[in-house]
Amino acid sequence: MTQTITLTINGKKRSDTVEPRMLLIHYLREVAGLTGPHIACETSLCGACTVHVDGKAIKSCSMFAVQADGRNVLTIEGLAADGKLDPMQEAFWNEHALQCGFCTPGMIMTAKQIVERNPKPTEEEIRHGLEGNLCRCTGYQHIVNAVKAAAAKA
Repeated sequence: MTQTITLTINGKKRSDTVEPRMLLIHYLREVAGLTGPHIACETSLCGACTVHVDGKAIKSCSMFAVQADGRNVLTIEGLAADGKLDPMQEAFWNEHALQCGFCTPGMIMTAKQIVERNPKPTEEEIRHGLEGNLCRCTGYQHIVNAVKAAAAKA
């Protein structure tokens, strides 16, 4: 049994037929061809698959694609506009907040929500907000610095 879903991804509306058990992360990568959100733990522990659904950061491995029917999804690919990086992406670049880059899309999507909710977060608030995203390379300080830098420009 399949189901047709219609959603808006990065500002573009699309309809596809999916199995009801397909996770949103698999839909985004395998059907929509958006490989920015990464598959890692598939248990919602690492945050590598974080995207925004109707403006809220969610781990796309914890949501079925059919649950996104009629909703707006924003992935890391949708942040840059007119060839210009989003301020959070630019801050991650400038502050050296990435090494291998595997966690980076999820970190950026989560960090954007932190700053949207609190335009002037403290270091403690940033660290708390990023707790659901794991990085094995950076030690987090550069990531925290990037979020502070992006918030300062907002």
